[in-house]
Amino acid sequence: MDSHDSQVVSPEDISMQQRGGQEESVEESISDIRQKLSRIEANQMELSKALAKKKGFSLTFEEEENPERGNWSGKFDFFLSCLGYAVGLGNVWRFPYLCYKNGGGAFFIPYCIFLFFCGMPIFCLELSLGQFCSSGPLSCWEFAPLFRGVGVGMVIVSGLVGIYYNIIIAWSFWYLFTSFTSKLPWSECGSWSTELCRERLTPVNSTCNNDLNLRIDNGTGINGTCWLDTNGTRTLYGIYDAEAATAAGYSARPASNEYLNYVGLQDRLGSIGNMGPLRWDMSLCLLLGWIVVFASLSKGIKSSGKVVYFTAIFPYVVLIILLIRGLTLPGYEKGIDFYLKPDLSRLQDSTVWKDAAVQIFFSLSASWGGLITLASYNRFKTDTVRDAMLVSICNCATSVFAGFVVFSFLGYLATLLNTEVTNVVDSGVALAFIVYPQAVTSLPVSPLWAILFFVMLITLGLDSQFTLIETVVTAVQDKWPRTRRYKTLLILGISVVFFFIGLSMCTPGGPQLLTIFDDYSGGWNIMVIAILECVSICYVYGVKRFCDDIEAMTGPIVAGCIPWFIFKWWWIICWCAFTPGLVAVTMVFSWVKFSPSSYGGNVLPDWAQVIGWLLTFSVLASIVVVSGIAVWQSRGNLRALVQPTRYWGPALVKFRQEVADAGYAPGFVVDPWTEDNIEDPSNPHHKYDEDKGYQVNCLAKAGFDNQAITLMTGHKNSSSVDVYKRRDMDCVARMSACLAAYGSKVTKIDDDAESTIESVTTGSDRGELMKAPEGGQDLPRSLCGVREGALQRLGSDCDRQAELQHPAAAEGASGFNLNLRGKNDS
Repeated sequence: MDSHDSQVVSPEDISMQQRGGQEESVEESISDIRQKLSRIEANQMELSKALAKKKGFSLTFEEEENPERGNWSGKFDFFLSCLGYAVGLGNVWRFPYLCYKNGGGAFFIPYCIFLFFCGMPIFCLELSLGQFCSSGPLSCWEFAPLFRGVGVGMVIVSGLVGIYYNIIIAWSFWYLFTSFTSKLPWSECGSWSTELCRERLTPVNSTCNNDLNLRIDNGTGINGTCWLDTNGTRTLYGIYDAEAATAAGYSARPASNEYLNYVGLQDRLGSIGNMGPLRWDMSLCLLLGWIVVFASLSKGIKSSGKVVYFTAIFPYVVLIILLIRGLTLPGYEKGIDFYLKPDLSRLQDSTVWKDAAVQIFFSLSASWGGLITLASYNRFKTDTVRDAMLVSICNCATSVFAGFVVFSFLGYLATLLNTEVTNVVDSGVALAFIVYPQAVTSLPVSPLWAILFFVMLITLGLDSQFTLIETVVTAVQDKWPRTRRYKTLLILGISVVFFFIGLSMCTPGGPQLLTIFDDYSGGWNIMVIAILECVSICYVYGVKRFCDDIEAMTGPIVAGCIPWFIFKWWWIICWCAFTPGLVAVTMVFSWVKFSPSSYGGNVLPDWAQVIGWLLTFSVLASIVVVSGIAVWQSRGNLRALVQPTRYWGPALVKFRQEVADAGYAPGFVVDPWTEDNIEDPSNPHHKYDEDKGYQVNCLAKAGFDNQAITLMTGHKNSSSVDVYKRRDMDCVARMSACLAAYGSKVTKIDDDAESTIESVTTGSDRGELMKAPEGGQDLPRSLCGVREGALQRLGSDCDRQAELQHPAAAEGASGFNLNLRGKNDS
């Protein structure tokens, strides 16, 4: 019997083998099931994506087009951000007043004319400019470097407006919190009111005798109305004819008016010359406003793009609710008739046309830099023409719609007071914090209507505030790309600085200071910026080329079905003639009709007006100074300053290739960021990679002094030779080559490019150079991402610079070779 036959297998072994086989079979079955489920889930996901794409209901993009800068994550993020930025407080509290002032429905005629000839063209120009180059207002001027100062002016305007705009939001927060009560505090006069508070006066039917201090021709009192005070003493007070009453020393005021003056803003308790004490309650509301802004912008457009889904849509919900309520109030038809009834004779007044132009121009927030900022985060193929038209029309439609809401309540208030609509209509702060709050006091559940209104004001203000601050943040990041990795800290720093500046407006004299900021920050300087925008695009860069740039983004069909060539000629005519011409005429007319800033009917002091002029000239001076610096740096080469640089164009090479293939831009450089150009310090697109979080000043990090840096780069200081990450690890290649040539040693290079050079060791004596390591530094090709010739040239450059600085050590440093194939190279 052989050995095989001699082996005996027990029943227990057979049972164990069977169980083991069964377990393996079960495990394999489970593994197969899991794999099948994974495949099914993957197929379902792909099917869902395809279905969403086909039906067009997906609200988000699958991936970013430009990870280096970032894009809007949702398909409606940009549109709602633009709409929220354009639709602001002025749509609700200024446009209705302008209609009343300028002929009611007749005002719609010049308003619409300026929309199509002035507002919409500027809107489209800025969106197209920002999207084409994917740059903010400070760095989008590579098409004509002479005009870079215009971008600086835009950023200054956004910063100045952002400081005081949050004060109005703080007022709205303050009124919102005071509305959470069973009875609105301004519904009746209180201990805070004066003897002229309206609720302390009751009308009498008998004819009043004239007071010696109040002489009225008809002898029956102001507007035929007499009032009896609560003590029963017959005293005549004017309530409707405010001008005559004030001249006579009497002016009865509603409780909401005195509440605003003595409790809300407390502006009667201070002045711009005597600011008064800081109000802690208003300061906390201002702090809350900045906390909301910071939290919404902390992740950039990724966070603000989601917040606007609420802040941009909620005001429309409130307006619809208020309109429905207003149309159920007695006397609403009186207000609506007053709003719509046209007085065509008013069109002969040039002031009407000036008011229409100014309202269109400023309601769209054009030339502030915000539109360029928002569009710079767009995908390259976004239809900017469509978005410009939709947002512009929606903005104006919102103004008209808000007019119905406001005048329905004004008609109710006029009926309640037994007077005409003209006697209760007002604008601005008075409409938002006096007229409307007074109207809701007589409604059932009045706190609810007050809460809705002030939440609407807050959301309207926040939408605009988000973009104002984002414009400043984007400008800083474009200018100093290293700040991208500290974006949250940057937003926090700007918010803190602006908050402390705004505290000066949280005093009794603060509203007067705010008036100075409002009148002078965004006035004539905005119109100058708009004119320079049109001139630089049309007459310097070339309007035809700009139109071709737009077609490269939108294609031959815009707005879904309209051929681009139809729109193109319309935009050309507007940009070249109508728009700058109308803006210039409006600006000149504003100069002729100029009047100093006033508050409460009183002109502010001359020294306060000087502060306002300094704000205006800070914007205009920045344009001139920055342009002058550009001329000086170019050594008088003006031709180079009015031509596009090699970096002008789309941010991504694949879209630059499309522009080059189109053939309309001779000499256009497809990839200006190749190895032949990585050392150019004027390259605005050497931006640091936000995802990788990588940026390093190569030579300064290596420990070279200014003399060595000057020899190697031609620049006088290390801050001028920042070379940012491009295509993976260009900087690593330069660093390795130069360090090896100078005898230094890179102690760690991470393959994942997350954190490149952790530490650098150099010789104790910089005058002595150690021999370069044989073979150089071993780097994988995938890590460097540059061609072999470029790396060899880098080594040769370092050898040459070493010879120039230390001829004696040149022999030890020569022959440097960077090994192109490393252990991680596939």
